[in-house]
Amino acid sequence: MSVVAITGASAGIGRATAQLFADRGYDVGLIARGPDGLSAAQSEVEKTGARAVAVQADVSDSEALDRAAGQIEEQLGPIDVWVNDAMATVFGPFLDLEPDEFRRVTEVTYLGFVNGTRAALRRMVPRNRGVIIQVGSSLAYRGIPLQSAYCGAKHAAQGFTESIRCELQHDNIDIHICEVHMPATNTPQFRIQRSKLDHKAQPVPPIYQPELAAEAIWHAAHHRRRQLWIGFPTAYTILGNRIAAPLLDAFLAKTGYQSQQTAEPDTPNRPDNLYHPLPGDHGPHGSFDTTAKPTSRYIALILSPPIARATETLEALTTQAGRLLARLTT
Repeated sequence: MSVVAITGASAGIGRATAQLFADRGYDVGLIARGPDGLSAAQSEVEKTGARAVAVQADVSDSEALDRAAGQIEEQLGPIDVWVNDAMATVFGPFLDLEPDEFRRVTEVTYLGFVNGTRAALRRMVPRNRGVIIQVGSSLAYRGIPLQSAYCGAKHAAQGFTESIRCELQHDNIDIHICEVHMPATNTPQFRIQRSKLDHKAQPVPPIYQPELAAEAIWHAAHHRRRQLWIGFPTAYTILGNRIAAPLLDAFLAKTGYQSQQTAEPDTPNRPDNLYHPLPGDHGPHGSFDTTAKPTSRYIALILSPPIARATETLEALTTQAGRLLARLTT
């Protein structure tokens, strides 16, 4: 039986991913802070007949995360796939964010990926096998207003991942790392994360259901693809920023505030999960089930076997060309 370990497994994309991997025969290590969500996620996994180990840990604590990985391997066996998904954010203009709030987002959303990657590699490198999935976002390439801390952390995680890939190739270690960059997704973060906005936060439409994100993570774990851009908006955001970043600056300055807020006023100083988990099981879905897309022809296309094979072949050829260039220039 294969084993997957997932951070941020108590809610949102991590929760949907745990369910999908369990449905398809994996034993699942669940890592998160909130005991209620962890317990519910564990029950869902075990109902499929798979084994589950739920560990309370804050991903910003490298030692706690390493202990969590050790506990999962002790009870389930070697981790084959590690999914870095845990995140935190604060919605609001940069100057409205306190320094400690910005630091906290960075520690969870960026250093959580660093700590998770370290915990996974410490176990995978001696075995010379394994897959690490970095759950990213179009915001890893294109910053938007009202999410400076989150965008900065996602940019950092993307650059960090590129560095680690180079080091693994230098040492001829056969561990695959894939970045899966997500579109706006209907997760609970928009009702449980901290916000300094006057109105309730929302993902920038169009919005996708977390099960589509989980399907992409499953695909990344079983195909050697360097990156996946999930959803057409992710593709055109990343490509558009490369081609015409000043145009996007102006467009987002005009539209980025309104598109990230609903018409419903938010409650000032409401409870949030920035420093401590909120009680209750928040599940995989957020508040946008009526508008979120459960299917996507674009996602089905990029995950289809012909596209996967073509992409894997192209990436393998590019890797070989890079190695040849290195030999010719050294």
